[in-house]
Amino acid sequence: MHPDDQQQQPLIEEEEEETAYDLTEKVVVIGIHEPESDSDVCLLPFSWRKLWLFTGPGFLMSIAFLDPGNLESNLQAGAIAGYSLLWLLLWATAMGLLIQLLSARLGVATGRHLAELCREEYPTWARIVLWVMAEFALIGADIQEVIGSAIAIKILSNGALPLWVGVIITALDCFIFLFLENYGVRKLEAVFAVLIATMAISFAWMFGETKPDGKELLLGILIPKLSSKTIKQAVAVVGCIIMPHNVFLHSALVQSRDIDPSKKGRVREALRYYSIESTLALFVSFIINLFVTTVFAKAFYGTDIANSIGLVNAGQYLQDKYGGGLFPILYIWAIGLLAAGQSSTITGTYAGQFIMSGFLNLKLKKWLRALITRSFAIIPTMIVALVFETSDSMVDVLNEWLNVLQSIQIPFALIPLLCLASKENLMGSFRIGPVLKTISWLVAVLVMAINGYLLVSFFSSEVNGVLVAIFVFVFIAAYLAFVVYLVYQSISFSSWHNFINRKTYTANGN
Repeated sequence: MHPDDQQQQPLIEEEEEETAYDLTEKVVVIGIHEPESDSDVCLLPFSWRKLWLFTGPGFLMSIAFLDPGNLESNLQAGAIAGYSLLWLLLWATAMGLLIQLLSARLGVATGRHLAELCREEYPTWARIVLWVMAEFALIGADIQEVIGSAIAIKILSNGALPLWVGVIITALDCFIFLFLENYGVRKLEAVFAVLIATMAISFAWMFGETKPDGKELLLGILIPKLSSKTIKQAVAVVGCIIMPHNVFLHSALVQSRDIDPSKKGRVREALRYYSIESTLALFVSFIINLFVTTVFAKAFYGTDIANSIGLVNAGQYLQDKYGGGLFPILYIWAIGLLAAGQSSTITGTYAGQFIMSGFLNLKLKKWLRALITRSFAIIPTMIVALVFETSDSMVDVLNEWLNVLQSIQIPFALIPLLCLASKENLMGSFRIGPVLKTISWLVAVLVMAINGYLLVSFFSSEVNGVLVAIFVFVFIAAYLAFVVYLVYQSISFSSWHNFINRKTYTANGN
């Protein structure tokens, strides 16, 4: 080997190993009392200290369950369907938890995140399509998040700052994110903890002010109800829970802890604590979403204005109904909305970095990647903000289109995740087994079917004209063909071949 090659080899290997986080950025989770061998790790008793050290990625992931798009779907579900969809919110959160745990499992067991693995496992053309779809999903989510923050800023400034100014202010949060990153992963996670706490306090305060019916709340959680009048809200509740970019994000976030994927005991321990942490994080997100849904169920269910409530006017409607109090409910709503918007835009920037660098294998400085990621959504968001200044009713139209955009992307995150998490040569002993695989695919098919219903109902009402219909037909045909290709890729004939060989080998007594 040439001397120059010998000098460069360690650098190349280090770049390949440290993708999501550098070694200096990772949190060390080794405790004081450690076993002598890796095989003894699973025998260690539960440690609150280790749970604390592992706590962080799950709460960052949970932000996507609390973004302005989710808040809007929840408040509309409460206003139009009352308490009747609370059971669906609970089960949708549980389905989201399953998907996110699979994402975490993939990241911990392989030491690489979903975007990187897609780059390695799929041919170039398929990888490019998956990347473009992931970027579109991220842009759609980012627009909703930025607009939500801008609405909150406009409310808190008493209208002095128009939406386009709020968009600019929110767009600059990527620099705050970069500033916080310099102080370490734990400092960044602490900031998100403060934002989640702000949402919890704000919406809990609103819950206390409106005093929803406890009995109706409990019945809504325990007894499934669904009618033709609330099917649209039901689809929105499920559709907003599982976000494509969040599936990519969580598989990268879990690598912020220094875990060697070659040591099975350490991987099992990490998965144990990440499972607990993610469950706690999504329980908190469920409670916050529950607060929002029940507040608007109590305030507006059965009223004439129930169908006209959205992010723009929700705070004012609450103010008109409940007035001031110790602190005006309008500003309480705006503070919670601002915390949701700011936290989700920063995590969106984070997800954008992982998606871009993973799919394209770009070796860019973090500030440049963050700037590029943030720039993708700013121009369309500015256009939207200028339109909103003249017509608030456009918010609902925008959200419908953005929800459709993200619904289209769902299969392109879920199918690769399930495919890769099932591969024995990739996951080893941590691949998902037959039972979990079946449950995961059932959940994925259910979520894709629900989003498919949204797409069909949306296009059937929006498509007019022969040329537009032809374009939509061609798009749907290409779309379904790619989904079938991804499903086909997930079927591992070699696994069945190995299984049959093992059976034959055993039957022959060898």
